[in-house]
Amino acid sequence: MTFSFHHHLRSGDWVINEVAKVIQKKKLKNIHIAPSSIFESYTELVPCIENGNITSIHTSYMNGPVSIAVQKGLLKGELVMQTHGGRARSIESGEIHIDVAFLATPTVDKLGNGYGATGESACGVLGYAVSDLEYADIVILVTDHLVDALDHIQLSKDYVDAVIVVDKIGNPEGIVSGTTKITRDPIGLKIAKDTSVLLDKLGLIKNGFSMQTGAGGTSLAVVDYVRAIMKKRNIKGRFASGGITSYYVKMLEEGLFENLYDVQCFDLDAVKSVDRNQNHIAISASKYGNPYEDLPICEQLDFVILGATEIDLDFNVNVTTDSFGRIIGGSGGHSDIAHGAFCTVIVSQLIKSRLPIIKEELQTISTPGENVDVFVCERGIAVNPLRKDLIDQLNRKKVPIFTMKELLEEAHWVTGVPKKLPKNTKRIGVVEYRDGTIIDSLYQVESHV
Repeated sequence: MTFSFHHHLRSGDWVINEVAKVIQKKKLKNIHIAPSSIFESYTELVPCIENGNITSIHTSYMNGPVSIAVQKGLLKGELVMQTHGGRARSIESGEIHIDVAFLATPTVDKLGNGYGATGESACGVLGYAVSDLEYADIVILVTDHLVDALDHIQLSKDYVDAVIVVDKIGNPEGIVSGTTKITRDPIGLKIAKDTSVLLDKLGLIKNGFSMQTGAGGTSLAVVDYVRAIMKKRNIKGRFASGGITSYYVKMLEEGLFENLYDVQCFDLDAVKSVDRNQNHIAISASKYGNPYEDLPICEQLDFVILGATEIDLDFNVNVTTDSFGRIIGGSGGHSDIAHGAFCTVIVSQLIKSRLPIIKEELQTISTPGENVDVFVCERGIAVNPLRKDLIDQLNRKKVPIFTMKELLEEAHWVTGVPKKLPKNTKRIGVVEYRDGTIIDSLYQVESHV
């Protein structure tokens, strides 16, 4: 059978571990799981993999003990790493058939409707659960807060087969995604300032514009610089989207954006905002990034600011593995919004942990270079040669532009040329593009030290 879960409680989720315990207790075998993401705290999945209870996985993001177990070759079948929009596409098209969806739901009423922004375990939006809700054979809402009736509904009773009330579905403090504060690092701040100037020179910060950024410190610093430009010039944007943080909530409440389109909340301020702001709009993963959707949000973006583990000379980006090929994340919505936005900007320090971020060859391709337009680091800006329109515009504005090769040579001048690591040859999984195309493979790695 195929079991699915959402990850809106992130590292605070307890439901997936409880289901994994039952899988072990009942000695179920050859289970396929399709959680929207897998985090470090999902430790009960490891013995399920080791014992052959779980033999294949579809997910959009993975780190921690589960990724270590999979890369040791303990998963008997394959791991398929999807994008968030690609996961919705595969479920709704029937490519993935879900037998049972176990959906952690912070508040459920006695009719079986679900809502994510109230209750002791409030996590805000339940956007990644919608495809599971609508297409799974059996849908079970698991809650720790049962009420008589709900004023707002994110999961409709029309699709729900059962409700289970437990003492606790998780710890909402665990929803916070890594660094959700503006960086104080001078290099990160320089990159953010240069990025905001670049966006301004390209004429992208204007009335009615739309944007999305990640939740990392440098990306949030870009948001702050953009906010300052908007306030200075009295600019009002149409919307910001994605995983929403307190910085976007503040901009909504200041009147700088008409709407926020939110598929997941990255901090507790965003959770509270969903419940109180009618212009903070919860959307499904399908509406966010499904390539089969009619005009998804990702295809309405003027610009996006994204990070990278590695980027190569052709602007291909890796956010799935580290430089040794160890799985540390996944595309999530990276490929979805990189494809959809008019201008996709990757921001990063040129050198991380004494290694150049620019590589001649990536360990893993997560986002194809044809969908990436600009790379900004502390040493300069590179523009994809495919975007001659951007290059011409920046040349007219007298903005200095480097080639990726020039930036790589600059990095090598500082670090020396890193030794090439041999690639493993035993495949344990694949990276799937948003439309279902396989764009790379994942390989066995014994050591994660």
